[in-house]
Parts: sequence; C-alpha cells; structure tokens
Amino acid sequence: MTGLGRRTKIGKKIGYWFGVLKATAFSTYKEWAAYRSQMAISIFVGPVFFLIQLFIWRAVYATRTTLNGLTLEQMLTYYGIVAVIGYLTYDSADWDLQWLIRNGSFLTYMLRPVSYCFLAFAQKIGHRLLALWVEIIPVGLLFLFVFKIRLVPAEPGWALFSLGLSFVLVFLTNYCIGITAFWLTKTEGIRRAFLTLRNLSAGMLIPLNFFPAWMQKLLFYLPFQFITYVPTRVFIGHYELAGISLSIPRVVGLQVVATLVMLVVARLLWACGIKRFTGVGA
Repeated sequence: MTGLGRRTKIGKKIGYWFGVLKATAFSTYKEWAAYRSQMAISIFVGPVFFLIQLFIWRAVYATRTTLNGLTLEQMLTYYGIVAVIGYLTYDSADWDLQWLIRNGSFLTYMLRPVSYCFLAFAQKIGHRLLALWVEIIPVGLLFLFVFKIRLVPAEPGWALFSLGLSFVLVFLTNYCIGITAFWLTKTEGIRRAFLTLRNLSAGMLIPLNFFPAWMQKLLFYLPFQFITYVPTRVFIGHYELAGISLSIPRVVGLQVVATLVMLVVARLLWACGIKRFTGVGA
C-alpha cells in the first residue's frame, strides 16, 4: 500500500469514528433536551454550596489577607471554578454501565460494531453540550453578577486543555467503577465510597494544600488531584502541593500522563470483566 493510500484509509477511519461520535452525541443531546427543565433545577446546587463557602471564608479571612498563599478573592475564585468543573465533567457512566449489566441489556451493545466505551463517551459529550447552556453558562453568569466572581483563566489555552483532560479523566474513573459490576453486579456501595474519596482527594471540598504535609505528599501521587485541583490551579495560574511548585505546562503534562494511565487501567479492567458477562442479567 502506498503512502497516499495509507493516509486515505486512515482519513476514512477517522471520518467514520467522528461521524459515530457526532451522531451519538447529537442523539443524546436531543433525548436529554426533553428533560432540560429538570436539569435547570441543578443550577442552584453549585451556587448554594458556594454561598456556604463564602460565609465561611469571609469569617476566616477577617483577621488576615492571605492563607496558604491564597487571598480571599483567589479562594472564592477557587470554589467558583470547582462548581463549574463539577457541572462540566459530570457523568453517570458508572451507573449506566452497571444498570445495563444487571438487567442483561448490555448484550445489545456487544453486538454493535462500536465499542461501548466510545459510545458512552460520545453520550457524555452530548449530555454536557446540553448542560453548557442549561447549567454552565447560567451558573457562570450568576457568579459574575451576584457574587462578583470573574472566572477568567490566567492562561486560557492551558486552562481549556486541562479542563478537557479533567472531562476525560472523570469519565474514565467512573467507567472503571461501572466495570466492577461484572464482578459485583450492584455497585452502589463502591460508587458511594469512591465518590466520597474522590471529592475529598480531588480538592472539591477544600484545597489540597490545606491538608497536613504528610497527607499532601500522599495526595500528590494519587490521580484524584488531576480531576479538580489541578484544573483549578491551572485556571488560577499557579500550582503548589506538598511543598512542590510546578509550572503550568509541567503540571498539565502530568495530567496527560494520569489520563493515559487511567485509559490503560480501564482497558485492562474491561478485558478481564467482559469475560464474566453472561448476558442474562442479575
């Protein structure tokens, strides 16, 4: 096969996969658009949590100007970004997969020429595109005009790239939890435990550099920081954890590595789990 023919074949494959992604995402978008009013209710969750943080941190900063290197404005910006990241990266890949495995309907996906992982990711894209104007933009405007928090990244290019990686990483971690249904059938328990651990270790509840030094060192080597803490610090324009300061390109590079490692883990879990599927449900 000549070089031109090989490039043409690769181009056709890319076009095919892009077409599948586009069609699946658009179909999911239209399906969930019927429930947009229910989605819109969730726009109050992030701001209410932010309001609680606002009262807490204003009291904390009443006698100081900085805390662990963050000013009050930066701290409030941190929680504003955390809220937006939560809306942007949300998915239910774990719940969806375990439900399909439990009732046996996952069998229909095995008969399709496209992997379930790819379809699930395309569905997440469609769902979050709808959330962009139903949830994310309204919440951003609420932060701007009500709380006077301007969510403007220090380095827009790196911030968008980091958010994209967080988007993928959340999907992969949830997907891995869903895969455990091949062994456990019901994953509610491990799902709740994982979400609690993730929210705490990712910096969603409190910035990771507020933890004791020994715990920061542990969290530095765990993948959870790349879900929320790293994108938030990239957005602010400065990264520090466990006494280690990294440039934005370097920490985003580590985020890329973490995402690739999670992809490998997901593929290995899938290869082991799919052998246990009987197709009869549970």
